Amino acid sequence: DGIYNDNGFIELKKDIKNLRATTKNIKSVTLGINLNSRFEASEIGVVSINSKAFTKSGIIDNFHDKIVTKEGIKQDNKWNGDYKFTTFDVGDSNTVTTGGTGSFSGMMAARANPVMAVSMANVSNDIQSREVTKYMDKITNRLLVTIVKKLRSVLTKYVTITITDITDLIPEFLYYIRWAEYIEALIEQGNVFNKAKVVGEGDECFMDAKGLYNLKLASFQTEEHENIVTNDLDFTREHLVYILTGANRGGKTTITQAVGLLFVLAQGGIYVPCDDFIFAPVDNIYTHFPADEDKTMDLGRLGEECKRFKEIYERSTKQSLLLLNETFSTTSFEEGFYIAKDAVKAIIRKGVRTIYNTHMHKLAYDIDEINADFEYKAASLVVKSDGGNRSYKVEVAPPQGMSYAMDIAKKYGVTYDMLMELGK
Repeated sequence: DGIYNDNGFIELKKDIKNLRATTKNIKSVTLGINLNSRFEASEIGVVSINSKAFTKSGIIDNFHDKIVTKEGIKQDNKWNGDYKFTTFDVGDSNTVTTGGTGSFSGMMAARANPVMAVSMANVSNDIQSREVTKYMDKITNRLLVTIVKKLRSVLTKYVTITITDITDLIPEFLYYIRWAEYIEALIEQGNVFNKAKVVGEGDECFMDAKGLYNLKLASFQTEEHENIVTNDLDFTREHLVYILTGANRGGKTTITQAVGLLFVLAQGGIYVPCDDFIFAPVDNIYTHFPADEDKTMDLGRLGEECKRFKEIYERSTKQSLLLLNETFSTTSFEEGFYIAKDAVKAIIRKGVRTIYNTHMHKLAYDIDEINADFEYKAASLVVKSDGGNRSYKVEVAPPQGMSYAMDIAKKYGVTYDMLMELGK
């Protein structure tokens, strides 16, 4: 019913209506009977299919009237709109019966008597009734064939439309089938996937993810594959922009990618690698990752980064997601920090959900200064360490900075005291 009432089928509804009107208007069929010199029926056939019914009359009286009246015998067989007929009824007392038999194609058995031959049209014996029924069946079949042909002609015009619409969906069908097969295989390996839920209207910056992880960790056989670490993360007015810091290979880029993948999968109708995911959909996901050397020849690496960030910022809206990875880190710390601080302030003012993965710990230290006078807030997000060991867990906290570097230095024996011991 939904398809039938769709705008694409307006013409089809008109055609069906016209076709129904055509078939509904059939009220009678005119049969032509050719007579030989003895008034015997020699041929019978359909003269016309009519939109009005015949009027009743006695066949003998009508035949007599046509012969003796001034109207006389017609010189042609054209319809004049006043033909009459007699209904056949076995119980009718006026029905003429004889013991003769014969076929309807021969019309009569008593061929020697022309009057009897005409009267025999009223005979209702079983054989003649069957002959009439058979012939009317043939007429009905022809009518049905004609109607079916018209219906087929009407519907054929729309077959192409329907098939085209369905075939256009084949890539989408394959998309969901392949994803379903892929995720089913990962679930069998023990990975968790769940259906995402869209938050109600009124908070375009919201996201709440429990137990999220990067899909790539489940897809590839790596050292982390057997022991995937999950994290909880949200976007709110107090946590709209995250300044993500931590050690190299600590999982900063992995968590940044994981958040982007959650939105991509959820908005594509795919189950997400997460225990629970509630989100406000994004209109675009913008990424700013380091560019290849070949793409920075004209502007230099910093110039290219600034140009690309400006383009992304101009296009972004409150409904967007911005993922920055080591942005403005290709210059000195002082220059990069100055540009990054202004960029973060502009992002907060615009209200764009952002994860900024950076080694600029000072940017996270200055979070209170950056947040001043803004409705939305940025927060410091750190990858936790445990005595120099990677934990891959993130939490909202001040940057670890020098303390983490000291742990690493001690772990690998490169503190001043440790190096001095080597010289002894």
